[in-house]
Parts: sequence; C-alpha cells; structure tokens
Amino acid sequence: MKKGISIWAFKDVTLENAFRIAKTTSFDGVELALDEQGEINLNSTEQDILRIKDTAAKEGVSLYSLATGLYWTYSLTSDDPGEREKAENIVRKQLDVASWLGCDTILVIPGMVTGLSGGCVVPYDVVYERAFNAIKRLAPYAEERNVTIGLENVWNKFLLSPIEMKQFIDEINSPRVGAYFDVGNVMCDGYPEHWIKILGSRIAKVHFKDYKQSVRTLDGFVDLLNGDVNYPAVMQALDSVGYNDWVTAEVFPYKYHPEALLKNTSQSMDYILNRK
Repeated sequence: MKKGISIWAFKDVTLENAFRIAKTTSFDGVELALDEQGEINLNSTEQDILRIKDTAAKEGVSLYSLATGLYWTYSLTSDDPGEREKAENIVRKQLDVASWLGCDTILVIPGMVTGLSGGCVVPYDVVYERAFNAIKRLAPYAEERNVTIGLENVWNKFLLSPIEMKQFIDEINSPRVGAYFDVGNVMCDGYPEHWIKILGSRIAKVHFKDYKQSVRTLDGFVDLLNGDVNYPAVMQALDSVGYNDWVTAEVFPYKYHPEALLKNTSQSMDYILNRK
C-alpha cells in the first residue's frame, strides 16, 4: 500500500512547501482539497491546476485523491434546492480538478441528517432519496472524467451501517462510485474491520485515524496508535479483500510544533504498514 497524508495535516504552508515536507517525512503522496478560496478553489482553471500538478511532480510527490470540506456547508440533501444544486456543482468541479491533477478518486459526503454540530434535521428517508438521486445523476460525469466518487462514512447520521452503504453503492451501479472508507469514523458505533470485509472491492480509498471509544465526541480522535482502532485487524481485513491502494492519514496540526505531527504520523503508519 502507498502512504499518503492529508493536506489538512499542514499548517500555514503553501502547497509547494507541503509537498516538500511530505517528501522529507517519507510520505509517498498528498491528498489535496478543494476550497472556496486558496490555491485550489471553485474558480481554479485547468492551467492553475496543471501548475500544481507539475510542482508536485518536481518534488517527487504523488497526487491521488481530492477531498473537500465544502459539503458541511453545501449539502447534497439540504432542504434548500439552491444549496443542493450548489453541492452537485461542487462535485462536478471536484471531478474536473481531480482529472486535471491525475487523481483517480474524490471524497464526497453523500448527505446528512444532521451535521457535526447539529443544526437543521432532514428526515432519514428524505436524505436517502435525495442522496441516491444526486449520486445517480453525477455518476455518468464521474465515468466521463474517469474519476471515482468515494462516498465517505462520516458523522452525518446517514449510511450508518456497512450493509446499508454496500446496498447504496450497489444500487447506484456505476464503476465510478465506491466507498471512501475512514477507519476512525466508524469507531464510535462499530468496528472498521467489519466494514472493510462487507464493503470489499467497493472501497476506493482509505483514511487512517484513531479514536478512543470511551469519549464518544470529536475529542476522542487521537494520534495514530494512541486509540482503540485494532490496526492489526484492520490490515488483515484490507488484505483479505485485496485492497492494495492508498491509505491516507487524515490528521490535523498540533497547536505547537505542527511539524512533529508529520514525523509522528509517518512513523506510526510505517508500523501499521509493516515498514519497520
């Protein structure tokens, strides 16, 4: 497997410097993100993105997937039709940018009953219908772009079991719609090794995080190998389903000395991936 790091692990650096730091801390690649502003944004042109691709290549770093935090603001399943349309356009922009970068996967939150901080509640069955119809509409564009829409399991009170996510993906029935599986996100109510075996070949990409189950809030997320994720079981499950693609540490900077996070995470991933 290839070892990646999320761009969100870096603090106050340009993409060029992030690529350089990633290389010096022994990561094979970087997962980038689309934002409303910044070096990769909703108005970025193909030429803008190709310059970023060239910069990564010069630093010897691979680009393989594209995330975004915009779906917390613009949901595919909102009660506001305008917001839903905006979210679908964001997916299309993600697919465009990913194809220009040479990435084969984007991370998409398919919808939410509520967000991380609560807010407006949309009925579960309505969320399911809206999410299904949206992804079904977007699948042909993903196929045209040759980029997979990876649906992430996240704290959105939706697609709460691996069986349900498997069913959702199978009913979409597109070779370019799969799961972006986050190991840590399911720990509050389940076991990632179970999800992996059920989702199987539907897994497009994997996020590594760790979590203390006793906490049951966002404060439960901790450094890799400091939580309750059974990483030997996770690796065994990934091997059993034939997953041999990128694993990305989705971690966030320390308040002080953020560079230490990169070194600590890289070392922990080496232990998990049996590179030590």
